[in-house]
Amino acid sequence: MSKLPLKYIAPNTIEFETLAMVKPTGFREYDARWLFGDEINLTGLQALGASLGTLMHSRGVRPELVTGHDFRSYSQSVKQALSLGLISAGIKVHDIGLCMAPMAYFAQFALNVPAVAMVTASHNENGWTGIKMGISPPLTFGPDEMQDLKDITLNAQWQLRSGGGLVNVPAFFPTYMEELLKDGPLERKLKVIVACGNGTAGAFAPQVMRALGCEVIEMDCTLDNTFPNYNPNPEDMEMVHAMATAVAKHGADVCFGFDGDGDRCGVVDAQGQVIFSDKIGLLLARDMSKLVPNAQFVVDVKSTGLYAIDNVLKENGASVDYWKTGHSHVKRRLHDLKAVAGFEKSGHFFLAGPFGRGYDDALVSAIAICRMLERAPTESLASMVDGLPKTWGTPTMSAHCADERKYFVAEAFSAQIEAMQKAGEKIGDHKIALITKINGIRFTLDDGSWGLVRASSNKPELVVVCESPISEQAMRHIFNFINAKFIANSEIGEFNQTV
Repeated sequence: MSKLPLKYIAPNTIEFETLAMVKPTGFREYDARWLFGDEINLTGLQALGASLGTLMHSRGVRPELVTGHDFRSYSQSVKQALSLGLISAGIKVHDIGLCMAPMAYFAQFALNVPAVAMVTASHNENGWTGIKMGISPPLTFGPDEMQDLKDITLNAQWQLRSGGGLVNVPAFFPTYMEELLKDGPLERKLKVIVACGNGTAGAFAPQVMRALGCEVIEMDCTLDNTFPNYNPNPEDMEMVHAMATAVAKHGADVCFGFDGDGDRCGVVDAQGQVIFSDKIGLLLARDMSKLVPNAQFVVDVKSTGLYAIDNVLKENGASVDYWKTGHSHVKRRLHDLKAVAGFEKSGHFFLAGPFGRGYDDALVSAIAICRMLERAPTESLASMVDGLPKTWGTPTMSAHCADERKYFVAEAFSAQIEAMQKAGEKIGDHKIALITKINGIRFTLDDGSWGLVRASSNKPELVVVCESPISEQAMRHIFNFINAKFIANSEIGEFNQTV
């Protein structure tokens, strides 16, 4: 590992087996993501581990780290190569084995270990691999740490040290489950469908929800890393439509859908309604604001505008901060503001204070929803949603745009919107009343309808969300405006799903 990593090495060669390949674009805003074999090889992962260990030493972090891996055919070998690099840099690695990402985050607290490197590609399709990293619980890496790690890796500046080693942590799941159930079982009996898309959560979620006291119906919980039914992603409409069908079939109170590494939760209610996660977050914020006076909440810029105008939150003295999309961004903002909870439209929920430890955990989120229902025994989830002001919103949609170009393309789109606002141009019959550039561009029209365009942090894509408090037609009008701009740009592909 003495040579600089290469951007590309042809497979089935001696060089591929002996030299490090690390494509620079894999170092993203807060996670690392590569196509395994095409953009990074095992020797490259070893170099990454040595670089992470070097970064830990340079930051004065005690040289111990928790690792684990999700259920993909290659994740264990990725973890082993990463661990070998960490050990070579003098890091004591505590391996908890197959796990969900939040289990690895919790292990930092349970094992008193300062750092984490969870091997997972999260909701990305098979072929992707990645690492979620942190050196200060419950936070994970942000842009500064990722840039330092990138510089060390690509410039081969890692330093090898003695003192590293491996500790296998057997049977960690019972310790994690005890943490989740510390408040005891539910008194309200709920019939719950647990949908896991054959991903990692299938090994753990059904047991937890049964121990909570729910009647559990398992849906695609058998581990199968080919993901034969749908990609385990609760923002993917194929998954949520399957969830809605299951609710109708079984007459369940709620269906929880977990993503590939168990840190995101999607929800379908008893009527088969797909409830976007930002709306579930608003219900949880209402519930929590009754329990914690003057609570502070953080939501991402993809989320519904209802948080800012919600009467229940105002009556309870709660305040809401809109912030950058991304689990690391929201976690850090939550920590900085000492907020009670943070919510992302993607289904990452971050519960702190009396409700959690401040990181994203899909099972903690599902349990919080069950406890919310328990505190309102005469209400259903559907009735709670019906009590919210009506808005019409899109799912999170994305269109392909190369990693090397997506930020430039997104900024060019932003410049067009800013120029339109300055010139007083209208989108349909409405002027652009407000522009927010916390993350990409969110432009709000004078009727309250809005659209968001931002570069994806984890994939070669542009992300789009639209919402209107007026009508479905008003929402579609904004989407059609954005879509026309995209179609006119040869660097942007078609949407993966549309409204």
